[in-house]
Amino acid sequence: MQVNIVLTLTGKDRIGIVEEVTKLLLDLDGNVETSRMARLGGEFAILMLVSLPAEQLDRLEKDVEQLTVQGYKVTTIRTEGTYAETHPGWLPFQIEVHGADHEGIVHEIAHYLSQRGINIESMDTGTMQAPVSGTLLFTMTALVVVPPNLTCQDWEAKLIDVGHRLNVDIKVSAAKKQ
Repeated sequence: MQVNIVLTLTGKDRIGIVEEVTKLLLDLDGNVETSRMARLGGEFAILMLVSLPAEQLDRLEKDVEQLTVQGYKVTTIRTEGTYAETHPGWLPFQIEVHGADHEGIVHEIAHYLSQRGINIESMDTGTMQAPVSGTLLFTMTALVVVPPNLTCQDWEAKLIDVGHRLNVDIKVSAAKKQ
């Protein structure tokens, strides 16, 4: 029987760390289903959903010790399906945010969504300098699932109002079910 594991790794960036982690998983007959990897400052972070045979769980725990000895912080957590899979009828939407960077954007949007029972499935944020002015610009893309009892009028227009208050543009669109 296959099981799903969320594996996280953080530590000093170095050449070959992705190859080492994926080789360890491959040797356990594991498969990387979904992943995010990024260098953040001088640190490297891996977040992945891995499927592997249940009988390999003990060996996985033992094998990741090789990485912790090298100074990496590694966690493995057995998981269930996505929120959308476990909550039928919930609708997926994509939210895009663009504007001048300032403190509190992510918090305000996350607060607004959580107050309405909307779950954030994934979120990617970043900043870059504007080409002409050099102003720091903020971008965010989030995939959310909305309870079936909320209509678009109940939350979408008010989220755009939050964007106006934060001085950022917010675009909401239907997303494909995963």
